[in-house]
Amino acid sequence: MAGTLTLGFLMFDGFPMACLTSAIEPLRAANEITGTRAFAWVLLAEALEPVRSSAEVRFTPDQRLDAAAGLDQVYLLSPPTGQFRDPRHSQGVLRRLDRAGVTLGAFSGGIFPLARAGVMAGHGSSVHWCYEAAFKAEFPQIVAHETVILRDRRRITASGAGAVFDLMLRLIEERLGRDTMTEVACWFQHPFVRDEDARQKVPVQRAGGTNDGLPPKLRAAIQLFDSHIEDPIRIPDVAAAVEMSERNLERLFRRETGQTPLRYYRLIRLSKARQRVLYSSDSLTEIAASVGYPRSGPMARDYQQAFGVTPQGERRALRGLSGVAEG
Repeated sequence: MAGTLTLGFLMFDGFPMACLTSAIEPLRAANEITGTRAFAWVLLAEALEPVRSSAEVRFTPDQRLDAAAGLDQVYLLSPPTGQFRDPRHSQGVLRRLDRAGVTLGAFSGGIFPLARAGVMAGHGSSVHWCYEAAFKAEFPQIVAHETVILRDRRRITASGAGAVFDLMLRLIEERLGRDTMTEVACWFQHPFVRDEDARQKVPVQRAGGTNDGLPPKLRAAIQLFDSHIEDPIRIPDVAAAVEMSERNLERLFRRETGQTPLRYYRLIRLSKARQRVLYSSDSLTEIAASVGYPRSGPMARDYQQAFGVTPQGERRALRGLSGVAEG
């Protein structure tokens, strides 16, 4: 076994607590099982004051980011709206760590401040499905992947807390062997270890299941919907593309999702709009255009019907809250 692998977890206000515990607990268990210090971890922040998590639990950092030393990997934990207090200085620190050979990564919404630091050029990223539209709008030059984990040279990204646990199991296997990794997984009754290229599970809109459980032709139709958000495709064209009649496609959608293809498609587009309402500063006109509406008024009407609140009302409510959705 090589020496201790030291990981730094850089916390932003409102960060997803589940991602932090999903990282530390399997590493702690691996050390305990083997009686070694194979892994060490340090909590980082811009200032030495408690950082509030998404669950309103506060964590006291061990070190300031700009004083961190001896780290092998640094992971950012943040909501998508997370910003450095001193962007010029702190982003410069991340770039300095990169030049020093430190692996940089992010969990869930942490990919947003990592990308804003300018260190993701030429690298792909795993992006949680509920942040995908906002991420692609802000960072069109970065390829967003649907895999749960993406390790691209010295960049490691994980889409959510479950993916973080899987990533830590991979690190344990690589350093301590498969037997230790399996024992750690069994300690926590982790049901299985996903391959890194496993795709994220995405909920079927208002149907209580996930897309991977749908019939192949229905999945193909939904993929067509997903690839035509800004430029809506006609339902008859979708039916032809998946080699079904329009009537049979509607029957299949009603049976599997309880909705017509048109309603399901509209919900997909509105869900993408909602991501940008919540996690970007784009205007409603820009958001409407990005999901195929010629004006913001009709989008706002459909949005309220779908989610029970207007886009403006949702943004106002978000400003009054201290946290955001957690992956």
